Parts: sequence; structure tokens; C-alpha cells
Amino acid sequence: MSGTFDDDAAFDELKRTIAQLDQDRGTMGNHAFYLSIPPKAFPIVTEQLRRSGLAEQKDGEWRRVVIEKPFGSDLKTARELNKVVESVFPADSVFRIDHYLGKETVQNILALRFANQLYEPIWNANYVDHVQITMAEDIGVGGRAGYYDGIGAARDVIQNHLLQLLALTAMEEPVSFDARALRQEKEKVLSAVSLPKDLSKSTARGQYSGGWQGGEKVTGFLEEEGMNPQSVTETYAAMRLDINTRRWSGVPFYLRAGKRLGRRVTEIAVVFKRAPQYLFAEAQTSQLGQNAIVIRVQPDEGVTIRSGSKVPGAGMQVRDVTMDFGYGHAFTEASPEAYERLILDVLLGDPPLFPRHQEVELSWKILDPVEEFWSTQGQPEQYRPGTWGPASADALMARDGRSWRRP
Repeated sequence: MSGTFDDDAAFDELKRTIAQLDQDRGTMGNHAFYLSIPPKAFPIVTEQLRRSGLAEQKDGEWRRVVIEKPFGSDLKTARELNKVVESVFPADSVFRIDHYLGKETVQNILALRFANQLYEPIWNANYVDHVQITMAEDIGVGGRAGYYDGIGAARDVIQNHLLQLLALTAMEEPVSFDARALRQEKEKVLSAVSLPKDLSKSTARGQYSGGWQGGEKVTGFLEEEGMNPQSVTETYAAMRLDINTRRWSGVPFYLRAGKRLGRRVTEIAVVFKRAPQYLFAEAQTSQLGQNAIVIRVQPDEGVTIRSGSKVPGAGMQVRDVTMDFGYGHAFTEASPEAYERLILDVLLGDPPLFPRHQEVELSWKILDPVEEFWSTQGQPEQYRPGTWGPASADALMARDGRSWRRP
């Protein structure tokens, strides 16, 4: 059915249509409303669902609502959005959908950590040097210029996708995999996250310029169709976060997301401290990097472990080697699409993979100070398409004596 959000008659007709489908299809009065709408439309749509009786449920029936990101644009608007939705639907009937949490590799973080004896004993500040969480895209904003302007990389993906990945990577072991236990542990981690005092040195942002990428001439962000040529919206964002817990004290978490970067990849890299090298001469380990466990979320979903091995030959030379696990090679079962899994969970009323409003608010509490600081900084730094972001992002890491991975 089609109709405008302010048309009472359209919602009344929708109610009649759904009632008829209940009879024809035997759905027993169970309805899920998927609100893929702009945030500004939530008040009127939820009010129409209430007014028309579509949100009203009788005994033995359920009504659920699915909300797509962005879950607000800051803490204030997120709370307002939550108040509007929960004025019509009970809190346990509201499903905030983040398709990243439906990906097999994201769920595999829990299996990797807690089903194995191998990893969890070293998953802490005694052994881990730092963690890098990357979401890189090799495309520009394209036809999304109108949506993207004023939102930017940090609000678009760091507030939700990357902070959720951070929470799953850093959380303590839950008592079970039910929704309440998982959410409690994620909320504990997010509440322990802190920003460095000097945001000018611990954050970076940029906009991609025009140029050549992959043998193709591409348009700069400010020249994209429909874009405000004076826009200060970032297409690249990076920041350092610290987690003030016994497990992670002193271990920085570096988050970055951007468009028109070197390749499309999302990964979590847990980089370990160097082993003592007193047995080896410096020349013998000159090609040896730091051990790392890299969880590839997309594409080529899987896990890579990087360690050192002797180079064949008479002398003792040690350099990096990798061991790879790929979902496509290890399993014959097809992975369900992320949305497929999540929508099924909505219909089953199973919410472990859906963040509740406390997680959303904690994420905005982390990001809001960064956005407020950036709003005083003028135009973002330009970076060439096909590179890995602005020079300020490399400087951010260099100050800590580290460098970004080049996936």
C-alpha cells in the first residue's frame, strides 16, 4: 500500500488490509512494523500507528517495531527518538536493527573468544599492545549526498557499527548468550570508554578529493551531485579510545572509517606486544612484525593469525607468516544474509543481536564530545582517493609510536 505519513485514511486502510491478511493467511494478529523512514518522520508515523489501532495488541498477539539507524544524531535526539517510540511500543518490543550484528563473523567474535582456551588468556592488557577497528569503503557517497551531508563518517558508522564491534571485542564473558546478559556486558564496556583529553591529537577527519582511483577518474566529495560545496562533513574519521577496566587499562583502541580508501574491508585487528628478542640479533628479526589476530568482517569473512616463523635456510631469519581461516573454505553451509537473520529474530522475539536504548545513549556520550570539537575546527583535511586517509590520521598513530594496518 502507498500513502503519505499524515494521511489518516491511508493508515485506516492499512489496518483493514492487515486485518484481512490475518484472516487469509492465519497470522493470528502478530505484526512487525519496519520503520525505514527519516528520523524526523518517527513522531507522526508512531502516532498514526497508535491512532489507527495498528500498535494495539490483544492477549496472545504481539506488535513489534524495527528501527533503522541512525538512532538520532546525538544524545539529545536519541533520547527524544526513544521517548517517541516507547510512548507507543513497550521497550521489549522495540528492535534497533544494526545489520553488522547479524553478520556471521561478528557473532563469531563470541565463539572465538569464549569457546576456545587458546585466546581468552591472552585477551588483555598483559599481552595486547593495541586494537585497530577499521571500516573502509572504496566508493564515494554517490547518490547519498543529500543524506550524508551533515551526518558524516563518525555518525554514520562509528557510533553504531564500530562501537558495537569494540564492545564485543572488549566485553567480559557473559553468564549466558541471552539478550539481557549480552547487553549488560556490552553496556559495562561502553560506560568504561573514555576519550583522551586532547582531541586535536587523538582524533582525525578528512574529505576525499577528486582524482584517479583504480584507473578511473572520480569526483571529489564537495563536487558530488547535490552536495553543498561548503560542506564540513567528514568522509573519513579516526579516533583513539581508552577503556578504563582492569582487562584493558593502558591498551588503546583505534577506530577509523572512511570512503574512497584503498579497498573495501572491515576488520578487527588485535595486535600483541613484542616478545623479548634477547635470543635473536636485530638483523635476524628485522622483518618480524607484531603478532596479531585479525577478524575479517567483510569481505572474505574469516580470521587471520599473524606470527613469526623461521625462513628456510642455513641462517636464523624470522619473518611474519599467516594462518587463515575462511568461512567460504571451512564450511559448506551457506551463511544467512545479515538482514535475513535479524528479521527472523524480530519475528521470533529474540533480541540478543539488537542494541537497546542504553547502548545507543552510551555510544552517543562517547561520540558527542568529538563532534562538538570538530564543529569548531572548520574544513576537514583533504585526502586523495585510493589512499588510506588524511595525513593527520597517520600522525595520530605516530604520536603513540604505532601505525595503521594496510589491509
